[in-house]
Amino acid sequence: MYPYGLIHGLMPGSGVYDIYLYGICMAVGIILCFVFLLWTFSYKNFNEKSTDIMLFVGVLATAIGILFAMLFQSVYNYIDSGDWSFGSMTFLGGLIGGVGFYLLFYFGYTRLVAPRAKRQWLKNDMNATLADAVPFIPIGITMAHAFGRLGCFFAGCCYGVKTDAWYGIQFATTSTKVVPTQLFECIFLVLLTIIMALLYFKFHFNCNFGVYCIAYGVWRFVLEFWRGDYRGSFIAGLTPSQFWCIVMVLLGIGYFFAYKYIFKKHMKHPELQPPVNPKKAKTVEGPDGE
Repeated sequence: MYPYGLIHGLMPGSGVYDIYLYGICMAVGIILCFVFLLWTFSYKNFNEKSTDIMLFVGVLATAIGILFAMLFQSVYNYIDSGDWSFGSMTFLGGLIGGVGFYLLFYFGYTRLVAPRAKRQWLKNDMNATLADAVPFIPIGITMAHAFGRLGCFFAGCCYGVKTDAWYGIQFATTSTKVVPTQLFECIFLVLLTIIMALLYFKFHFNCNFGVYCIAYGVWRFVLEFWRGDYRGSFIAGLTPSQFWCIVMVLLGIGYFFAYKYIFKKHMKHPELQPPVNPKKAKTVEGPDGE
């Protein structure tokens, strides 16, 4: 809708710079995600060490995820046309890179660094594990992703196929009216955020990661049939995103079993432990919604 620079200015020695609505939406989404996580860590009685480690790793994983989002798209472009262009992004590539790095860094710290650390600040004094945070981390991800898709809507990228329907929109980047797939996905992500928040905070449901993987995987797989911006090929008969959506759905199904037999046993339930600050004592909640 508005793929032009919203704010213009001059930087000493660097010339003119432009700030786009796309970048603003991404920044707002990421900030809101971390504000939500910080509030939830406090609300669920995560101690300072747990909060610091998980937020620090989260910030690094976000940066790595953005890099992987561009890297994956570059690989798709190269496979399809032999052109190695670095710049455009794909969300699922960023999600894979970000989550992979988070797990690598987190378990590297808890399993390798902390047990051998001699300095107190490197020791594992966390009163919670990643298993305690996974139930609400997807809420923050969908929150940020929704704002990212709103940014795509403003930028006119990630649009759908041509249409004459009443909901069709002509972007500055298209020659005809197209399906506003970015807006549809934004609405879906907002609804998914609300549903997962209700499941976690009202019903104490601890498998939101499985819900996220299955719900988004199915939605995105179907939505790809209406996507009109070609993003390269990966597997014959499937778009790159559809392939990863299948992986997400399988991972989501597997998570329900992994939670029941593995992750559930590793949860420390910090909300049931004595408050970090007695002045902030709150009502104790049950560990599960089962």
